[in-house]
Parts: sequence; C-alpha cells; structure tokens
Amino acid sequence: MDIEKRVTQLVEEKIADRSDLFLVSVKMHSSGKLIILVDGDKGIGIADCAAISRHVGFHLEEENIIENAYNLEVSSPGIDAPLVLPRQYVKNVGRQLAIKMADGSKKEGRLTGMTEDAVLIEEIKKEKGKKAEAIESAVPLAQITETKVLISFK
Repeated sequence: MDIEKRVTQLVEEKIADRSDLFLVSVKMHSSGKLIILVDGDKGIGIADCAAISRHVGFHLEEENIIENAYNLEVSSPGIDAPLVLPRQYVKNVGRQLAIKMADGSKKEGRLTGMTEDAVLIEEIKKEKGKKAEAIESAVPLAQITETKVLISFK
C-alpha cells in the first residue's frame, strides 16, 4: 500500500466539508517522518491541523499501514516554502513574489492575479533618468521552477 496515497485520501476525507482548506503535499521521509502540509484560503489554524493529525493517525494505526515507528507532522507550509498549487497563488494576490524561471532568469513583482496557465505580476521597471513604471506581465506556469512570497518588514 502506498502510504502517501492513503494519507492523501485520509486528509481529503477529513477536509471534504471544509471548502476553505486544501492539501498541499504529503511526504513520507525515510527517517520515519510523515509530513502533511495543509493550507487554507485564509490560512489554517492549530485546531484544524490537530483534527487532521488525529484523523490520519487514528486510521494509520487502525489499518496498520506503517510498520516502523513514525512521526506525524501536520502544518501549513512555512512562510519561506515555495508556492506549489494555483490556489496558493490566488491566496497571495497583492503580495510581492520572487520567481525563478526555467531559463535561469528571475522575476520580482506584485502578484495581481492568475489565468489558467499563467501568473500575472506587476514589475517595477526603472530606466536611468526616467520615472519608474509598473509593467504587468503574464508569466507562464510551465516556465516557472520556483515561486516564493517575499516578506516585507517595512
């Protein structure tokens, strides 16, 4: 039995009645650490993480899927975790992003929206002797290797 697949089913089952929550990833590490990342359109609280953890833990024990000792961790993706799902982009509209492109280039700008296959960002371009101007561009998802939200402490 594929542990990650079963855990994905269990999480989806638990959050089925919560349209604001969504599963980001499930990863079983060889060290015995099972990490479940769940997020919400308005974030996710500790109570929700605990409820998911109890549900998954209970079923894993009942079904005896994992033979060795394991450590179950349910949390939201960290502030420095790359965005993975389109829904995470939508949640972060209005924030500054740093995008690494497949060709090695980088883009930085304010996320203004999304289409089915692209991220819309507003980049500030400044040429010498001219006023800075905001240029909106569509960045195809297929060309993005990593996107992170830039944290501003201003």
